[in-house]
Amino acid sequence: MSYANQTQTLNITAEQRYQGLLERVLFTMLIGMPCCLFLFINGIMLFTLRSKAVFRETSRYILLYNLLFSDTVMLGLSQLLYILSACRIITTYPVCGVLTMLAGLANEISPLTLVVMCLERYVAVCYPLRHATIITVRNTAVAIIVVWAFSSLNVLIRVLLLLNFPFDQLQSLQMTDICSNIAMLLGPMSDIYEKAYTGFVFVSAGVAVTCSYVGVMVAARSASTDKASAHKARNTLLLHMVQLGLSLLSTMHSFMIVSLSKTLSRLVIVRIKSILYVFIYILPRCLSSLIYGLRDKTIRPVLMYHLCCRLKLSRLHKG
Repeated sequence: MSYANQTQTLNITAEQRYQGLLERVLFTMLIGMPCCLFLFINGIMLFTLRSKAVFRETSRYILLYNLLFSDTVMLGLSQLLYILSACRIITTYPVCGVLTMLAGLANEISPLTLVVMCLERYVAVCYPLRHATIITVRNTAVAIIVVWAFSSLNVLIRVLLLLNFPFDQLQSLQMTDICSNIAMLLGPMSDIYEKAYTGFVFVSAGVAVTCSYVGVMVAARSASTDKASAHKARNTLLLHMVQLGLSLLSTMHSFMIVSLSKTLSRLVIVRIKSILYVFIYILPRCLSSLIYGLRDKTIRPVLMYHLCCRLKLSRLHKG
């Protein structure tokens, strides 16, 4: 009787493992295909934004290039981390640290760039006569440098906090769990700093975008304001607010997972992480291409030309 129970237990365990493997393969395929598609579209968009002088010499297109670049890097790194997680590949602390820090850098640049883009639209609507003197290519480059410097400073502080962890007391630098942002929150100071920085960025970015939107709404009611331009800017700011909200949620992803892991099982947490990964990592990184690629009359024809040419060339090579 005990042998029969043991055999039944082994069969159930083997079936659970098979279902778990099948589920991981299914999730990886469902998530990987749209991710690769938008990596391709983002790559074409980046090429498009460097193909003509009008894109290289206009501030809002320069900001868009910076946003798309950080989104593409983030999308690629997050997909790599997801594949490592799905395949249950355990890395060393230095390798995981480099991957998560680079992903964190790209992830923090996106919301800050969105804030600058919202301020640019605010100036364009509320101060149209001074827009050309305020929003110059030089000032845009300075704003991008400040965004990268601020994000890099945050990464540097996180690295310095990690150096305080007693790695020399570990038997091996091999990690005991899969590589993730949560796994690299070593020590209480790293956790406190991460929460403080996330809260600061969330509040600051939210206030800046909300004030820009309110300013545009007030300006739209003025008789001297171009109604069509103000209406378009308002819609763009609304879309940026959605993007910003999703991007800021991705900075809070680690804290949500830690909170849920206290009450839910590991299998449920893995499923929730996959769903959150789609909605707060992949989706915000795809919106920029869709918003500007389809809505902007200057980008759309050039993008469609390059996109169609690439698709035709790929079909010819396959043929």
